[in-house]
Parts: sequence; C-alpha cells; structure tokens
Amino acid sequence: MSNSAPSRAGFVALIGAPNAGKSTLMNRLVGAKVSIVTHKVQTTRAIIRGITVHENCQIVFVDTPGIFKPRRKLDTAMVTTAWGGARDADQVALLIDCERGITGDIEDILQSLRNVRQPKILLLNKIDTVRRDKLLALASKANETVSFDRTFMISALKGDGCSDMLDYLCGSLPESPFLYPEDQISDLPMRQLAAEITREKLFLRLHQELPYASHVETENWTPEPKGGVRVEQVIYVERESQKKIIIGKAGSTIKAISMAARREIATIIGEQVHLFLFVKVRENWVNDPERYRQMGLDFPR
Repeated sequence: MSNSAPSRAGFVALIGAPNAGKSTLMNRLVGAKVSIVTHKVQTTRAIIRGITVHENCQIVFVDTPGIFKPRRKLDTAMVTTAWGGARDADQVALLIDCERGITGDIEDILQSLRNVRQPKILLLNKIDTVRRDKLLALASKANETVSFDRTFMISALKGDGCSDMLDYLCGSLPESPFLYPEDQISDLPMRQLAAEITREKLFLRLHQELPYASHVETENWTPEPKGGVRVEQVIYVERESQKKIIIGKAGSTIKAISMAARREIATIIGEQVHLFLFVKVRENWVNDPERYRQMGLDFPR
C-alpha cells in the first residue's frame, strides 16, 4: 500500500444470468481459484467472496449464484441469495455474456435492478467474440433500462478491460481500512472450498450424466502425523441410480474424480492430501434445511 492516499475498501457484487462468466471473472480478479468454473449452468450456489488488493484499495468481490426463474426450493434459495448479495454490497456489477446478448433472463434482471439503490456498473463479457457494433448496441440497450454509472467491455478469460474496471472501483469505494488481512484472497473456509472443488470435478467428469441434485460436504479434515491432511467428503444424491453413475464401473469414475480433486486441493494448500470420497443416497435432500445451511443458503419457507 502507498502512504500517499487514504485506503479504500468495499464489497462489489457480481450478478448475472447462469454461465455469464462470473466465476471466471472472480478468479481472474483475485489471481487464484476461489470459485468453481464449469460449463454446467447454476454451479455457483451460495455467496463466495474473493478478495483483491489494487493500489490502495481492497475490493471484496461477491460471486453470486446465477439469477434465473426458480422452479424448486433450491432454485428459490439461490436466486434469493443472489439478490441479497447485491443489496448488501457497496457496488453492483451486472455481467452480460456478449455472445448471448440480452435474453429474457437478462431483461428480467435489468428490470429488477431498477429497484436496487446501490451504484451499478455494466460489464460486457467476451468482447473478443463479437463485433464492436454489436457491443455498442448491447451497451445502449442495457443502459436504456438501467442507469449504469459506467460500462466496461471486458474478457474475463483473457483479462482485457479488467484493469480499467479495477481503477474505477478503487475510486468509487468508500475510504476505509482494509476489511481483511492484505494477503487473504477469500473468506471461504478451506473445508468448504475443498468441497466446491470436488463438486466441480463431478460436473466436469460427468457433464449431462450428473443429476443437478447432488451436493458435496467435507465431513473430516485431519492433519496426518507424518504430514499432509486426511480429507473425507460425502457426495449426496437422491437416488441409488445416481450413486451408481458417480461410482462408475468398478469404481473408475469416482476414482478419477477423487484424483483430480486431490491434486487441486493439494496445490492450493501446499501439502499432501489423502482424499476419501463416499457417496450417500439421501432422498429428497433438496428439502432438508441442514443441507441448505451447509451450502450457506437460507431454507425457503
């Protein structure tokens, strides 16, 4: 930190439709993986905070679940959490995938954003995939509905435009001491991040075969006497047939998932990991308040 200017700190909520690139952008801005990224929609379920320091400013980015029309209790909890994250932040950043444009989901989000009092910025993502005239048309259409303070054209994957956005946010967040230690990149407990990593590997390995109604919890995290940690996780599914899919023939699928998750967790914590995965059938777990608590979601009443 420079001593020539007062420090600033605050929260910036990243909102958007599912698969808009919020988690990719979060990881890019933080400079490390704190949010899982897959091609399967609605993989971010709860509030995840990633922390970055830019010049004299500490920005806490809040990665929210994608906003969509809920059909089930879990959907409702995720959407409610996303809007709660927006209303609790100092700034709200709406991320739009330029390739998809302003779809029905985005139109609904724009209308709802009109009732959010916080300052708002617009982020047009994947600018390298569309023509400039289309970018300008998207920016104009979005700003017709919501009075965004600024519009930024970025690439979450490549980092284009991100520095300008960080400069702007640093100038607009309130003067404040840093809210977290300067070297901290997330407030997510390691047990929970490890569970998210395993859930990501499930999605990447099984793609459309994996039922949406699956959930991972870290039940045990024990340091080993000779170094490293023993990590035990449970994958919850709703039916026996789903359990068989995850285990795979002769255990091949769950072994591959475990190996991929173990490698990434070990890289993050910098020590050896002994990962043990168990698959349990818990019928109708999506209506179990305890599972929502584990995910950091409020159970819809």
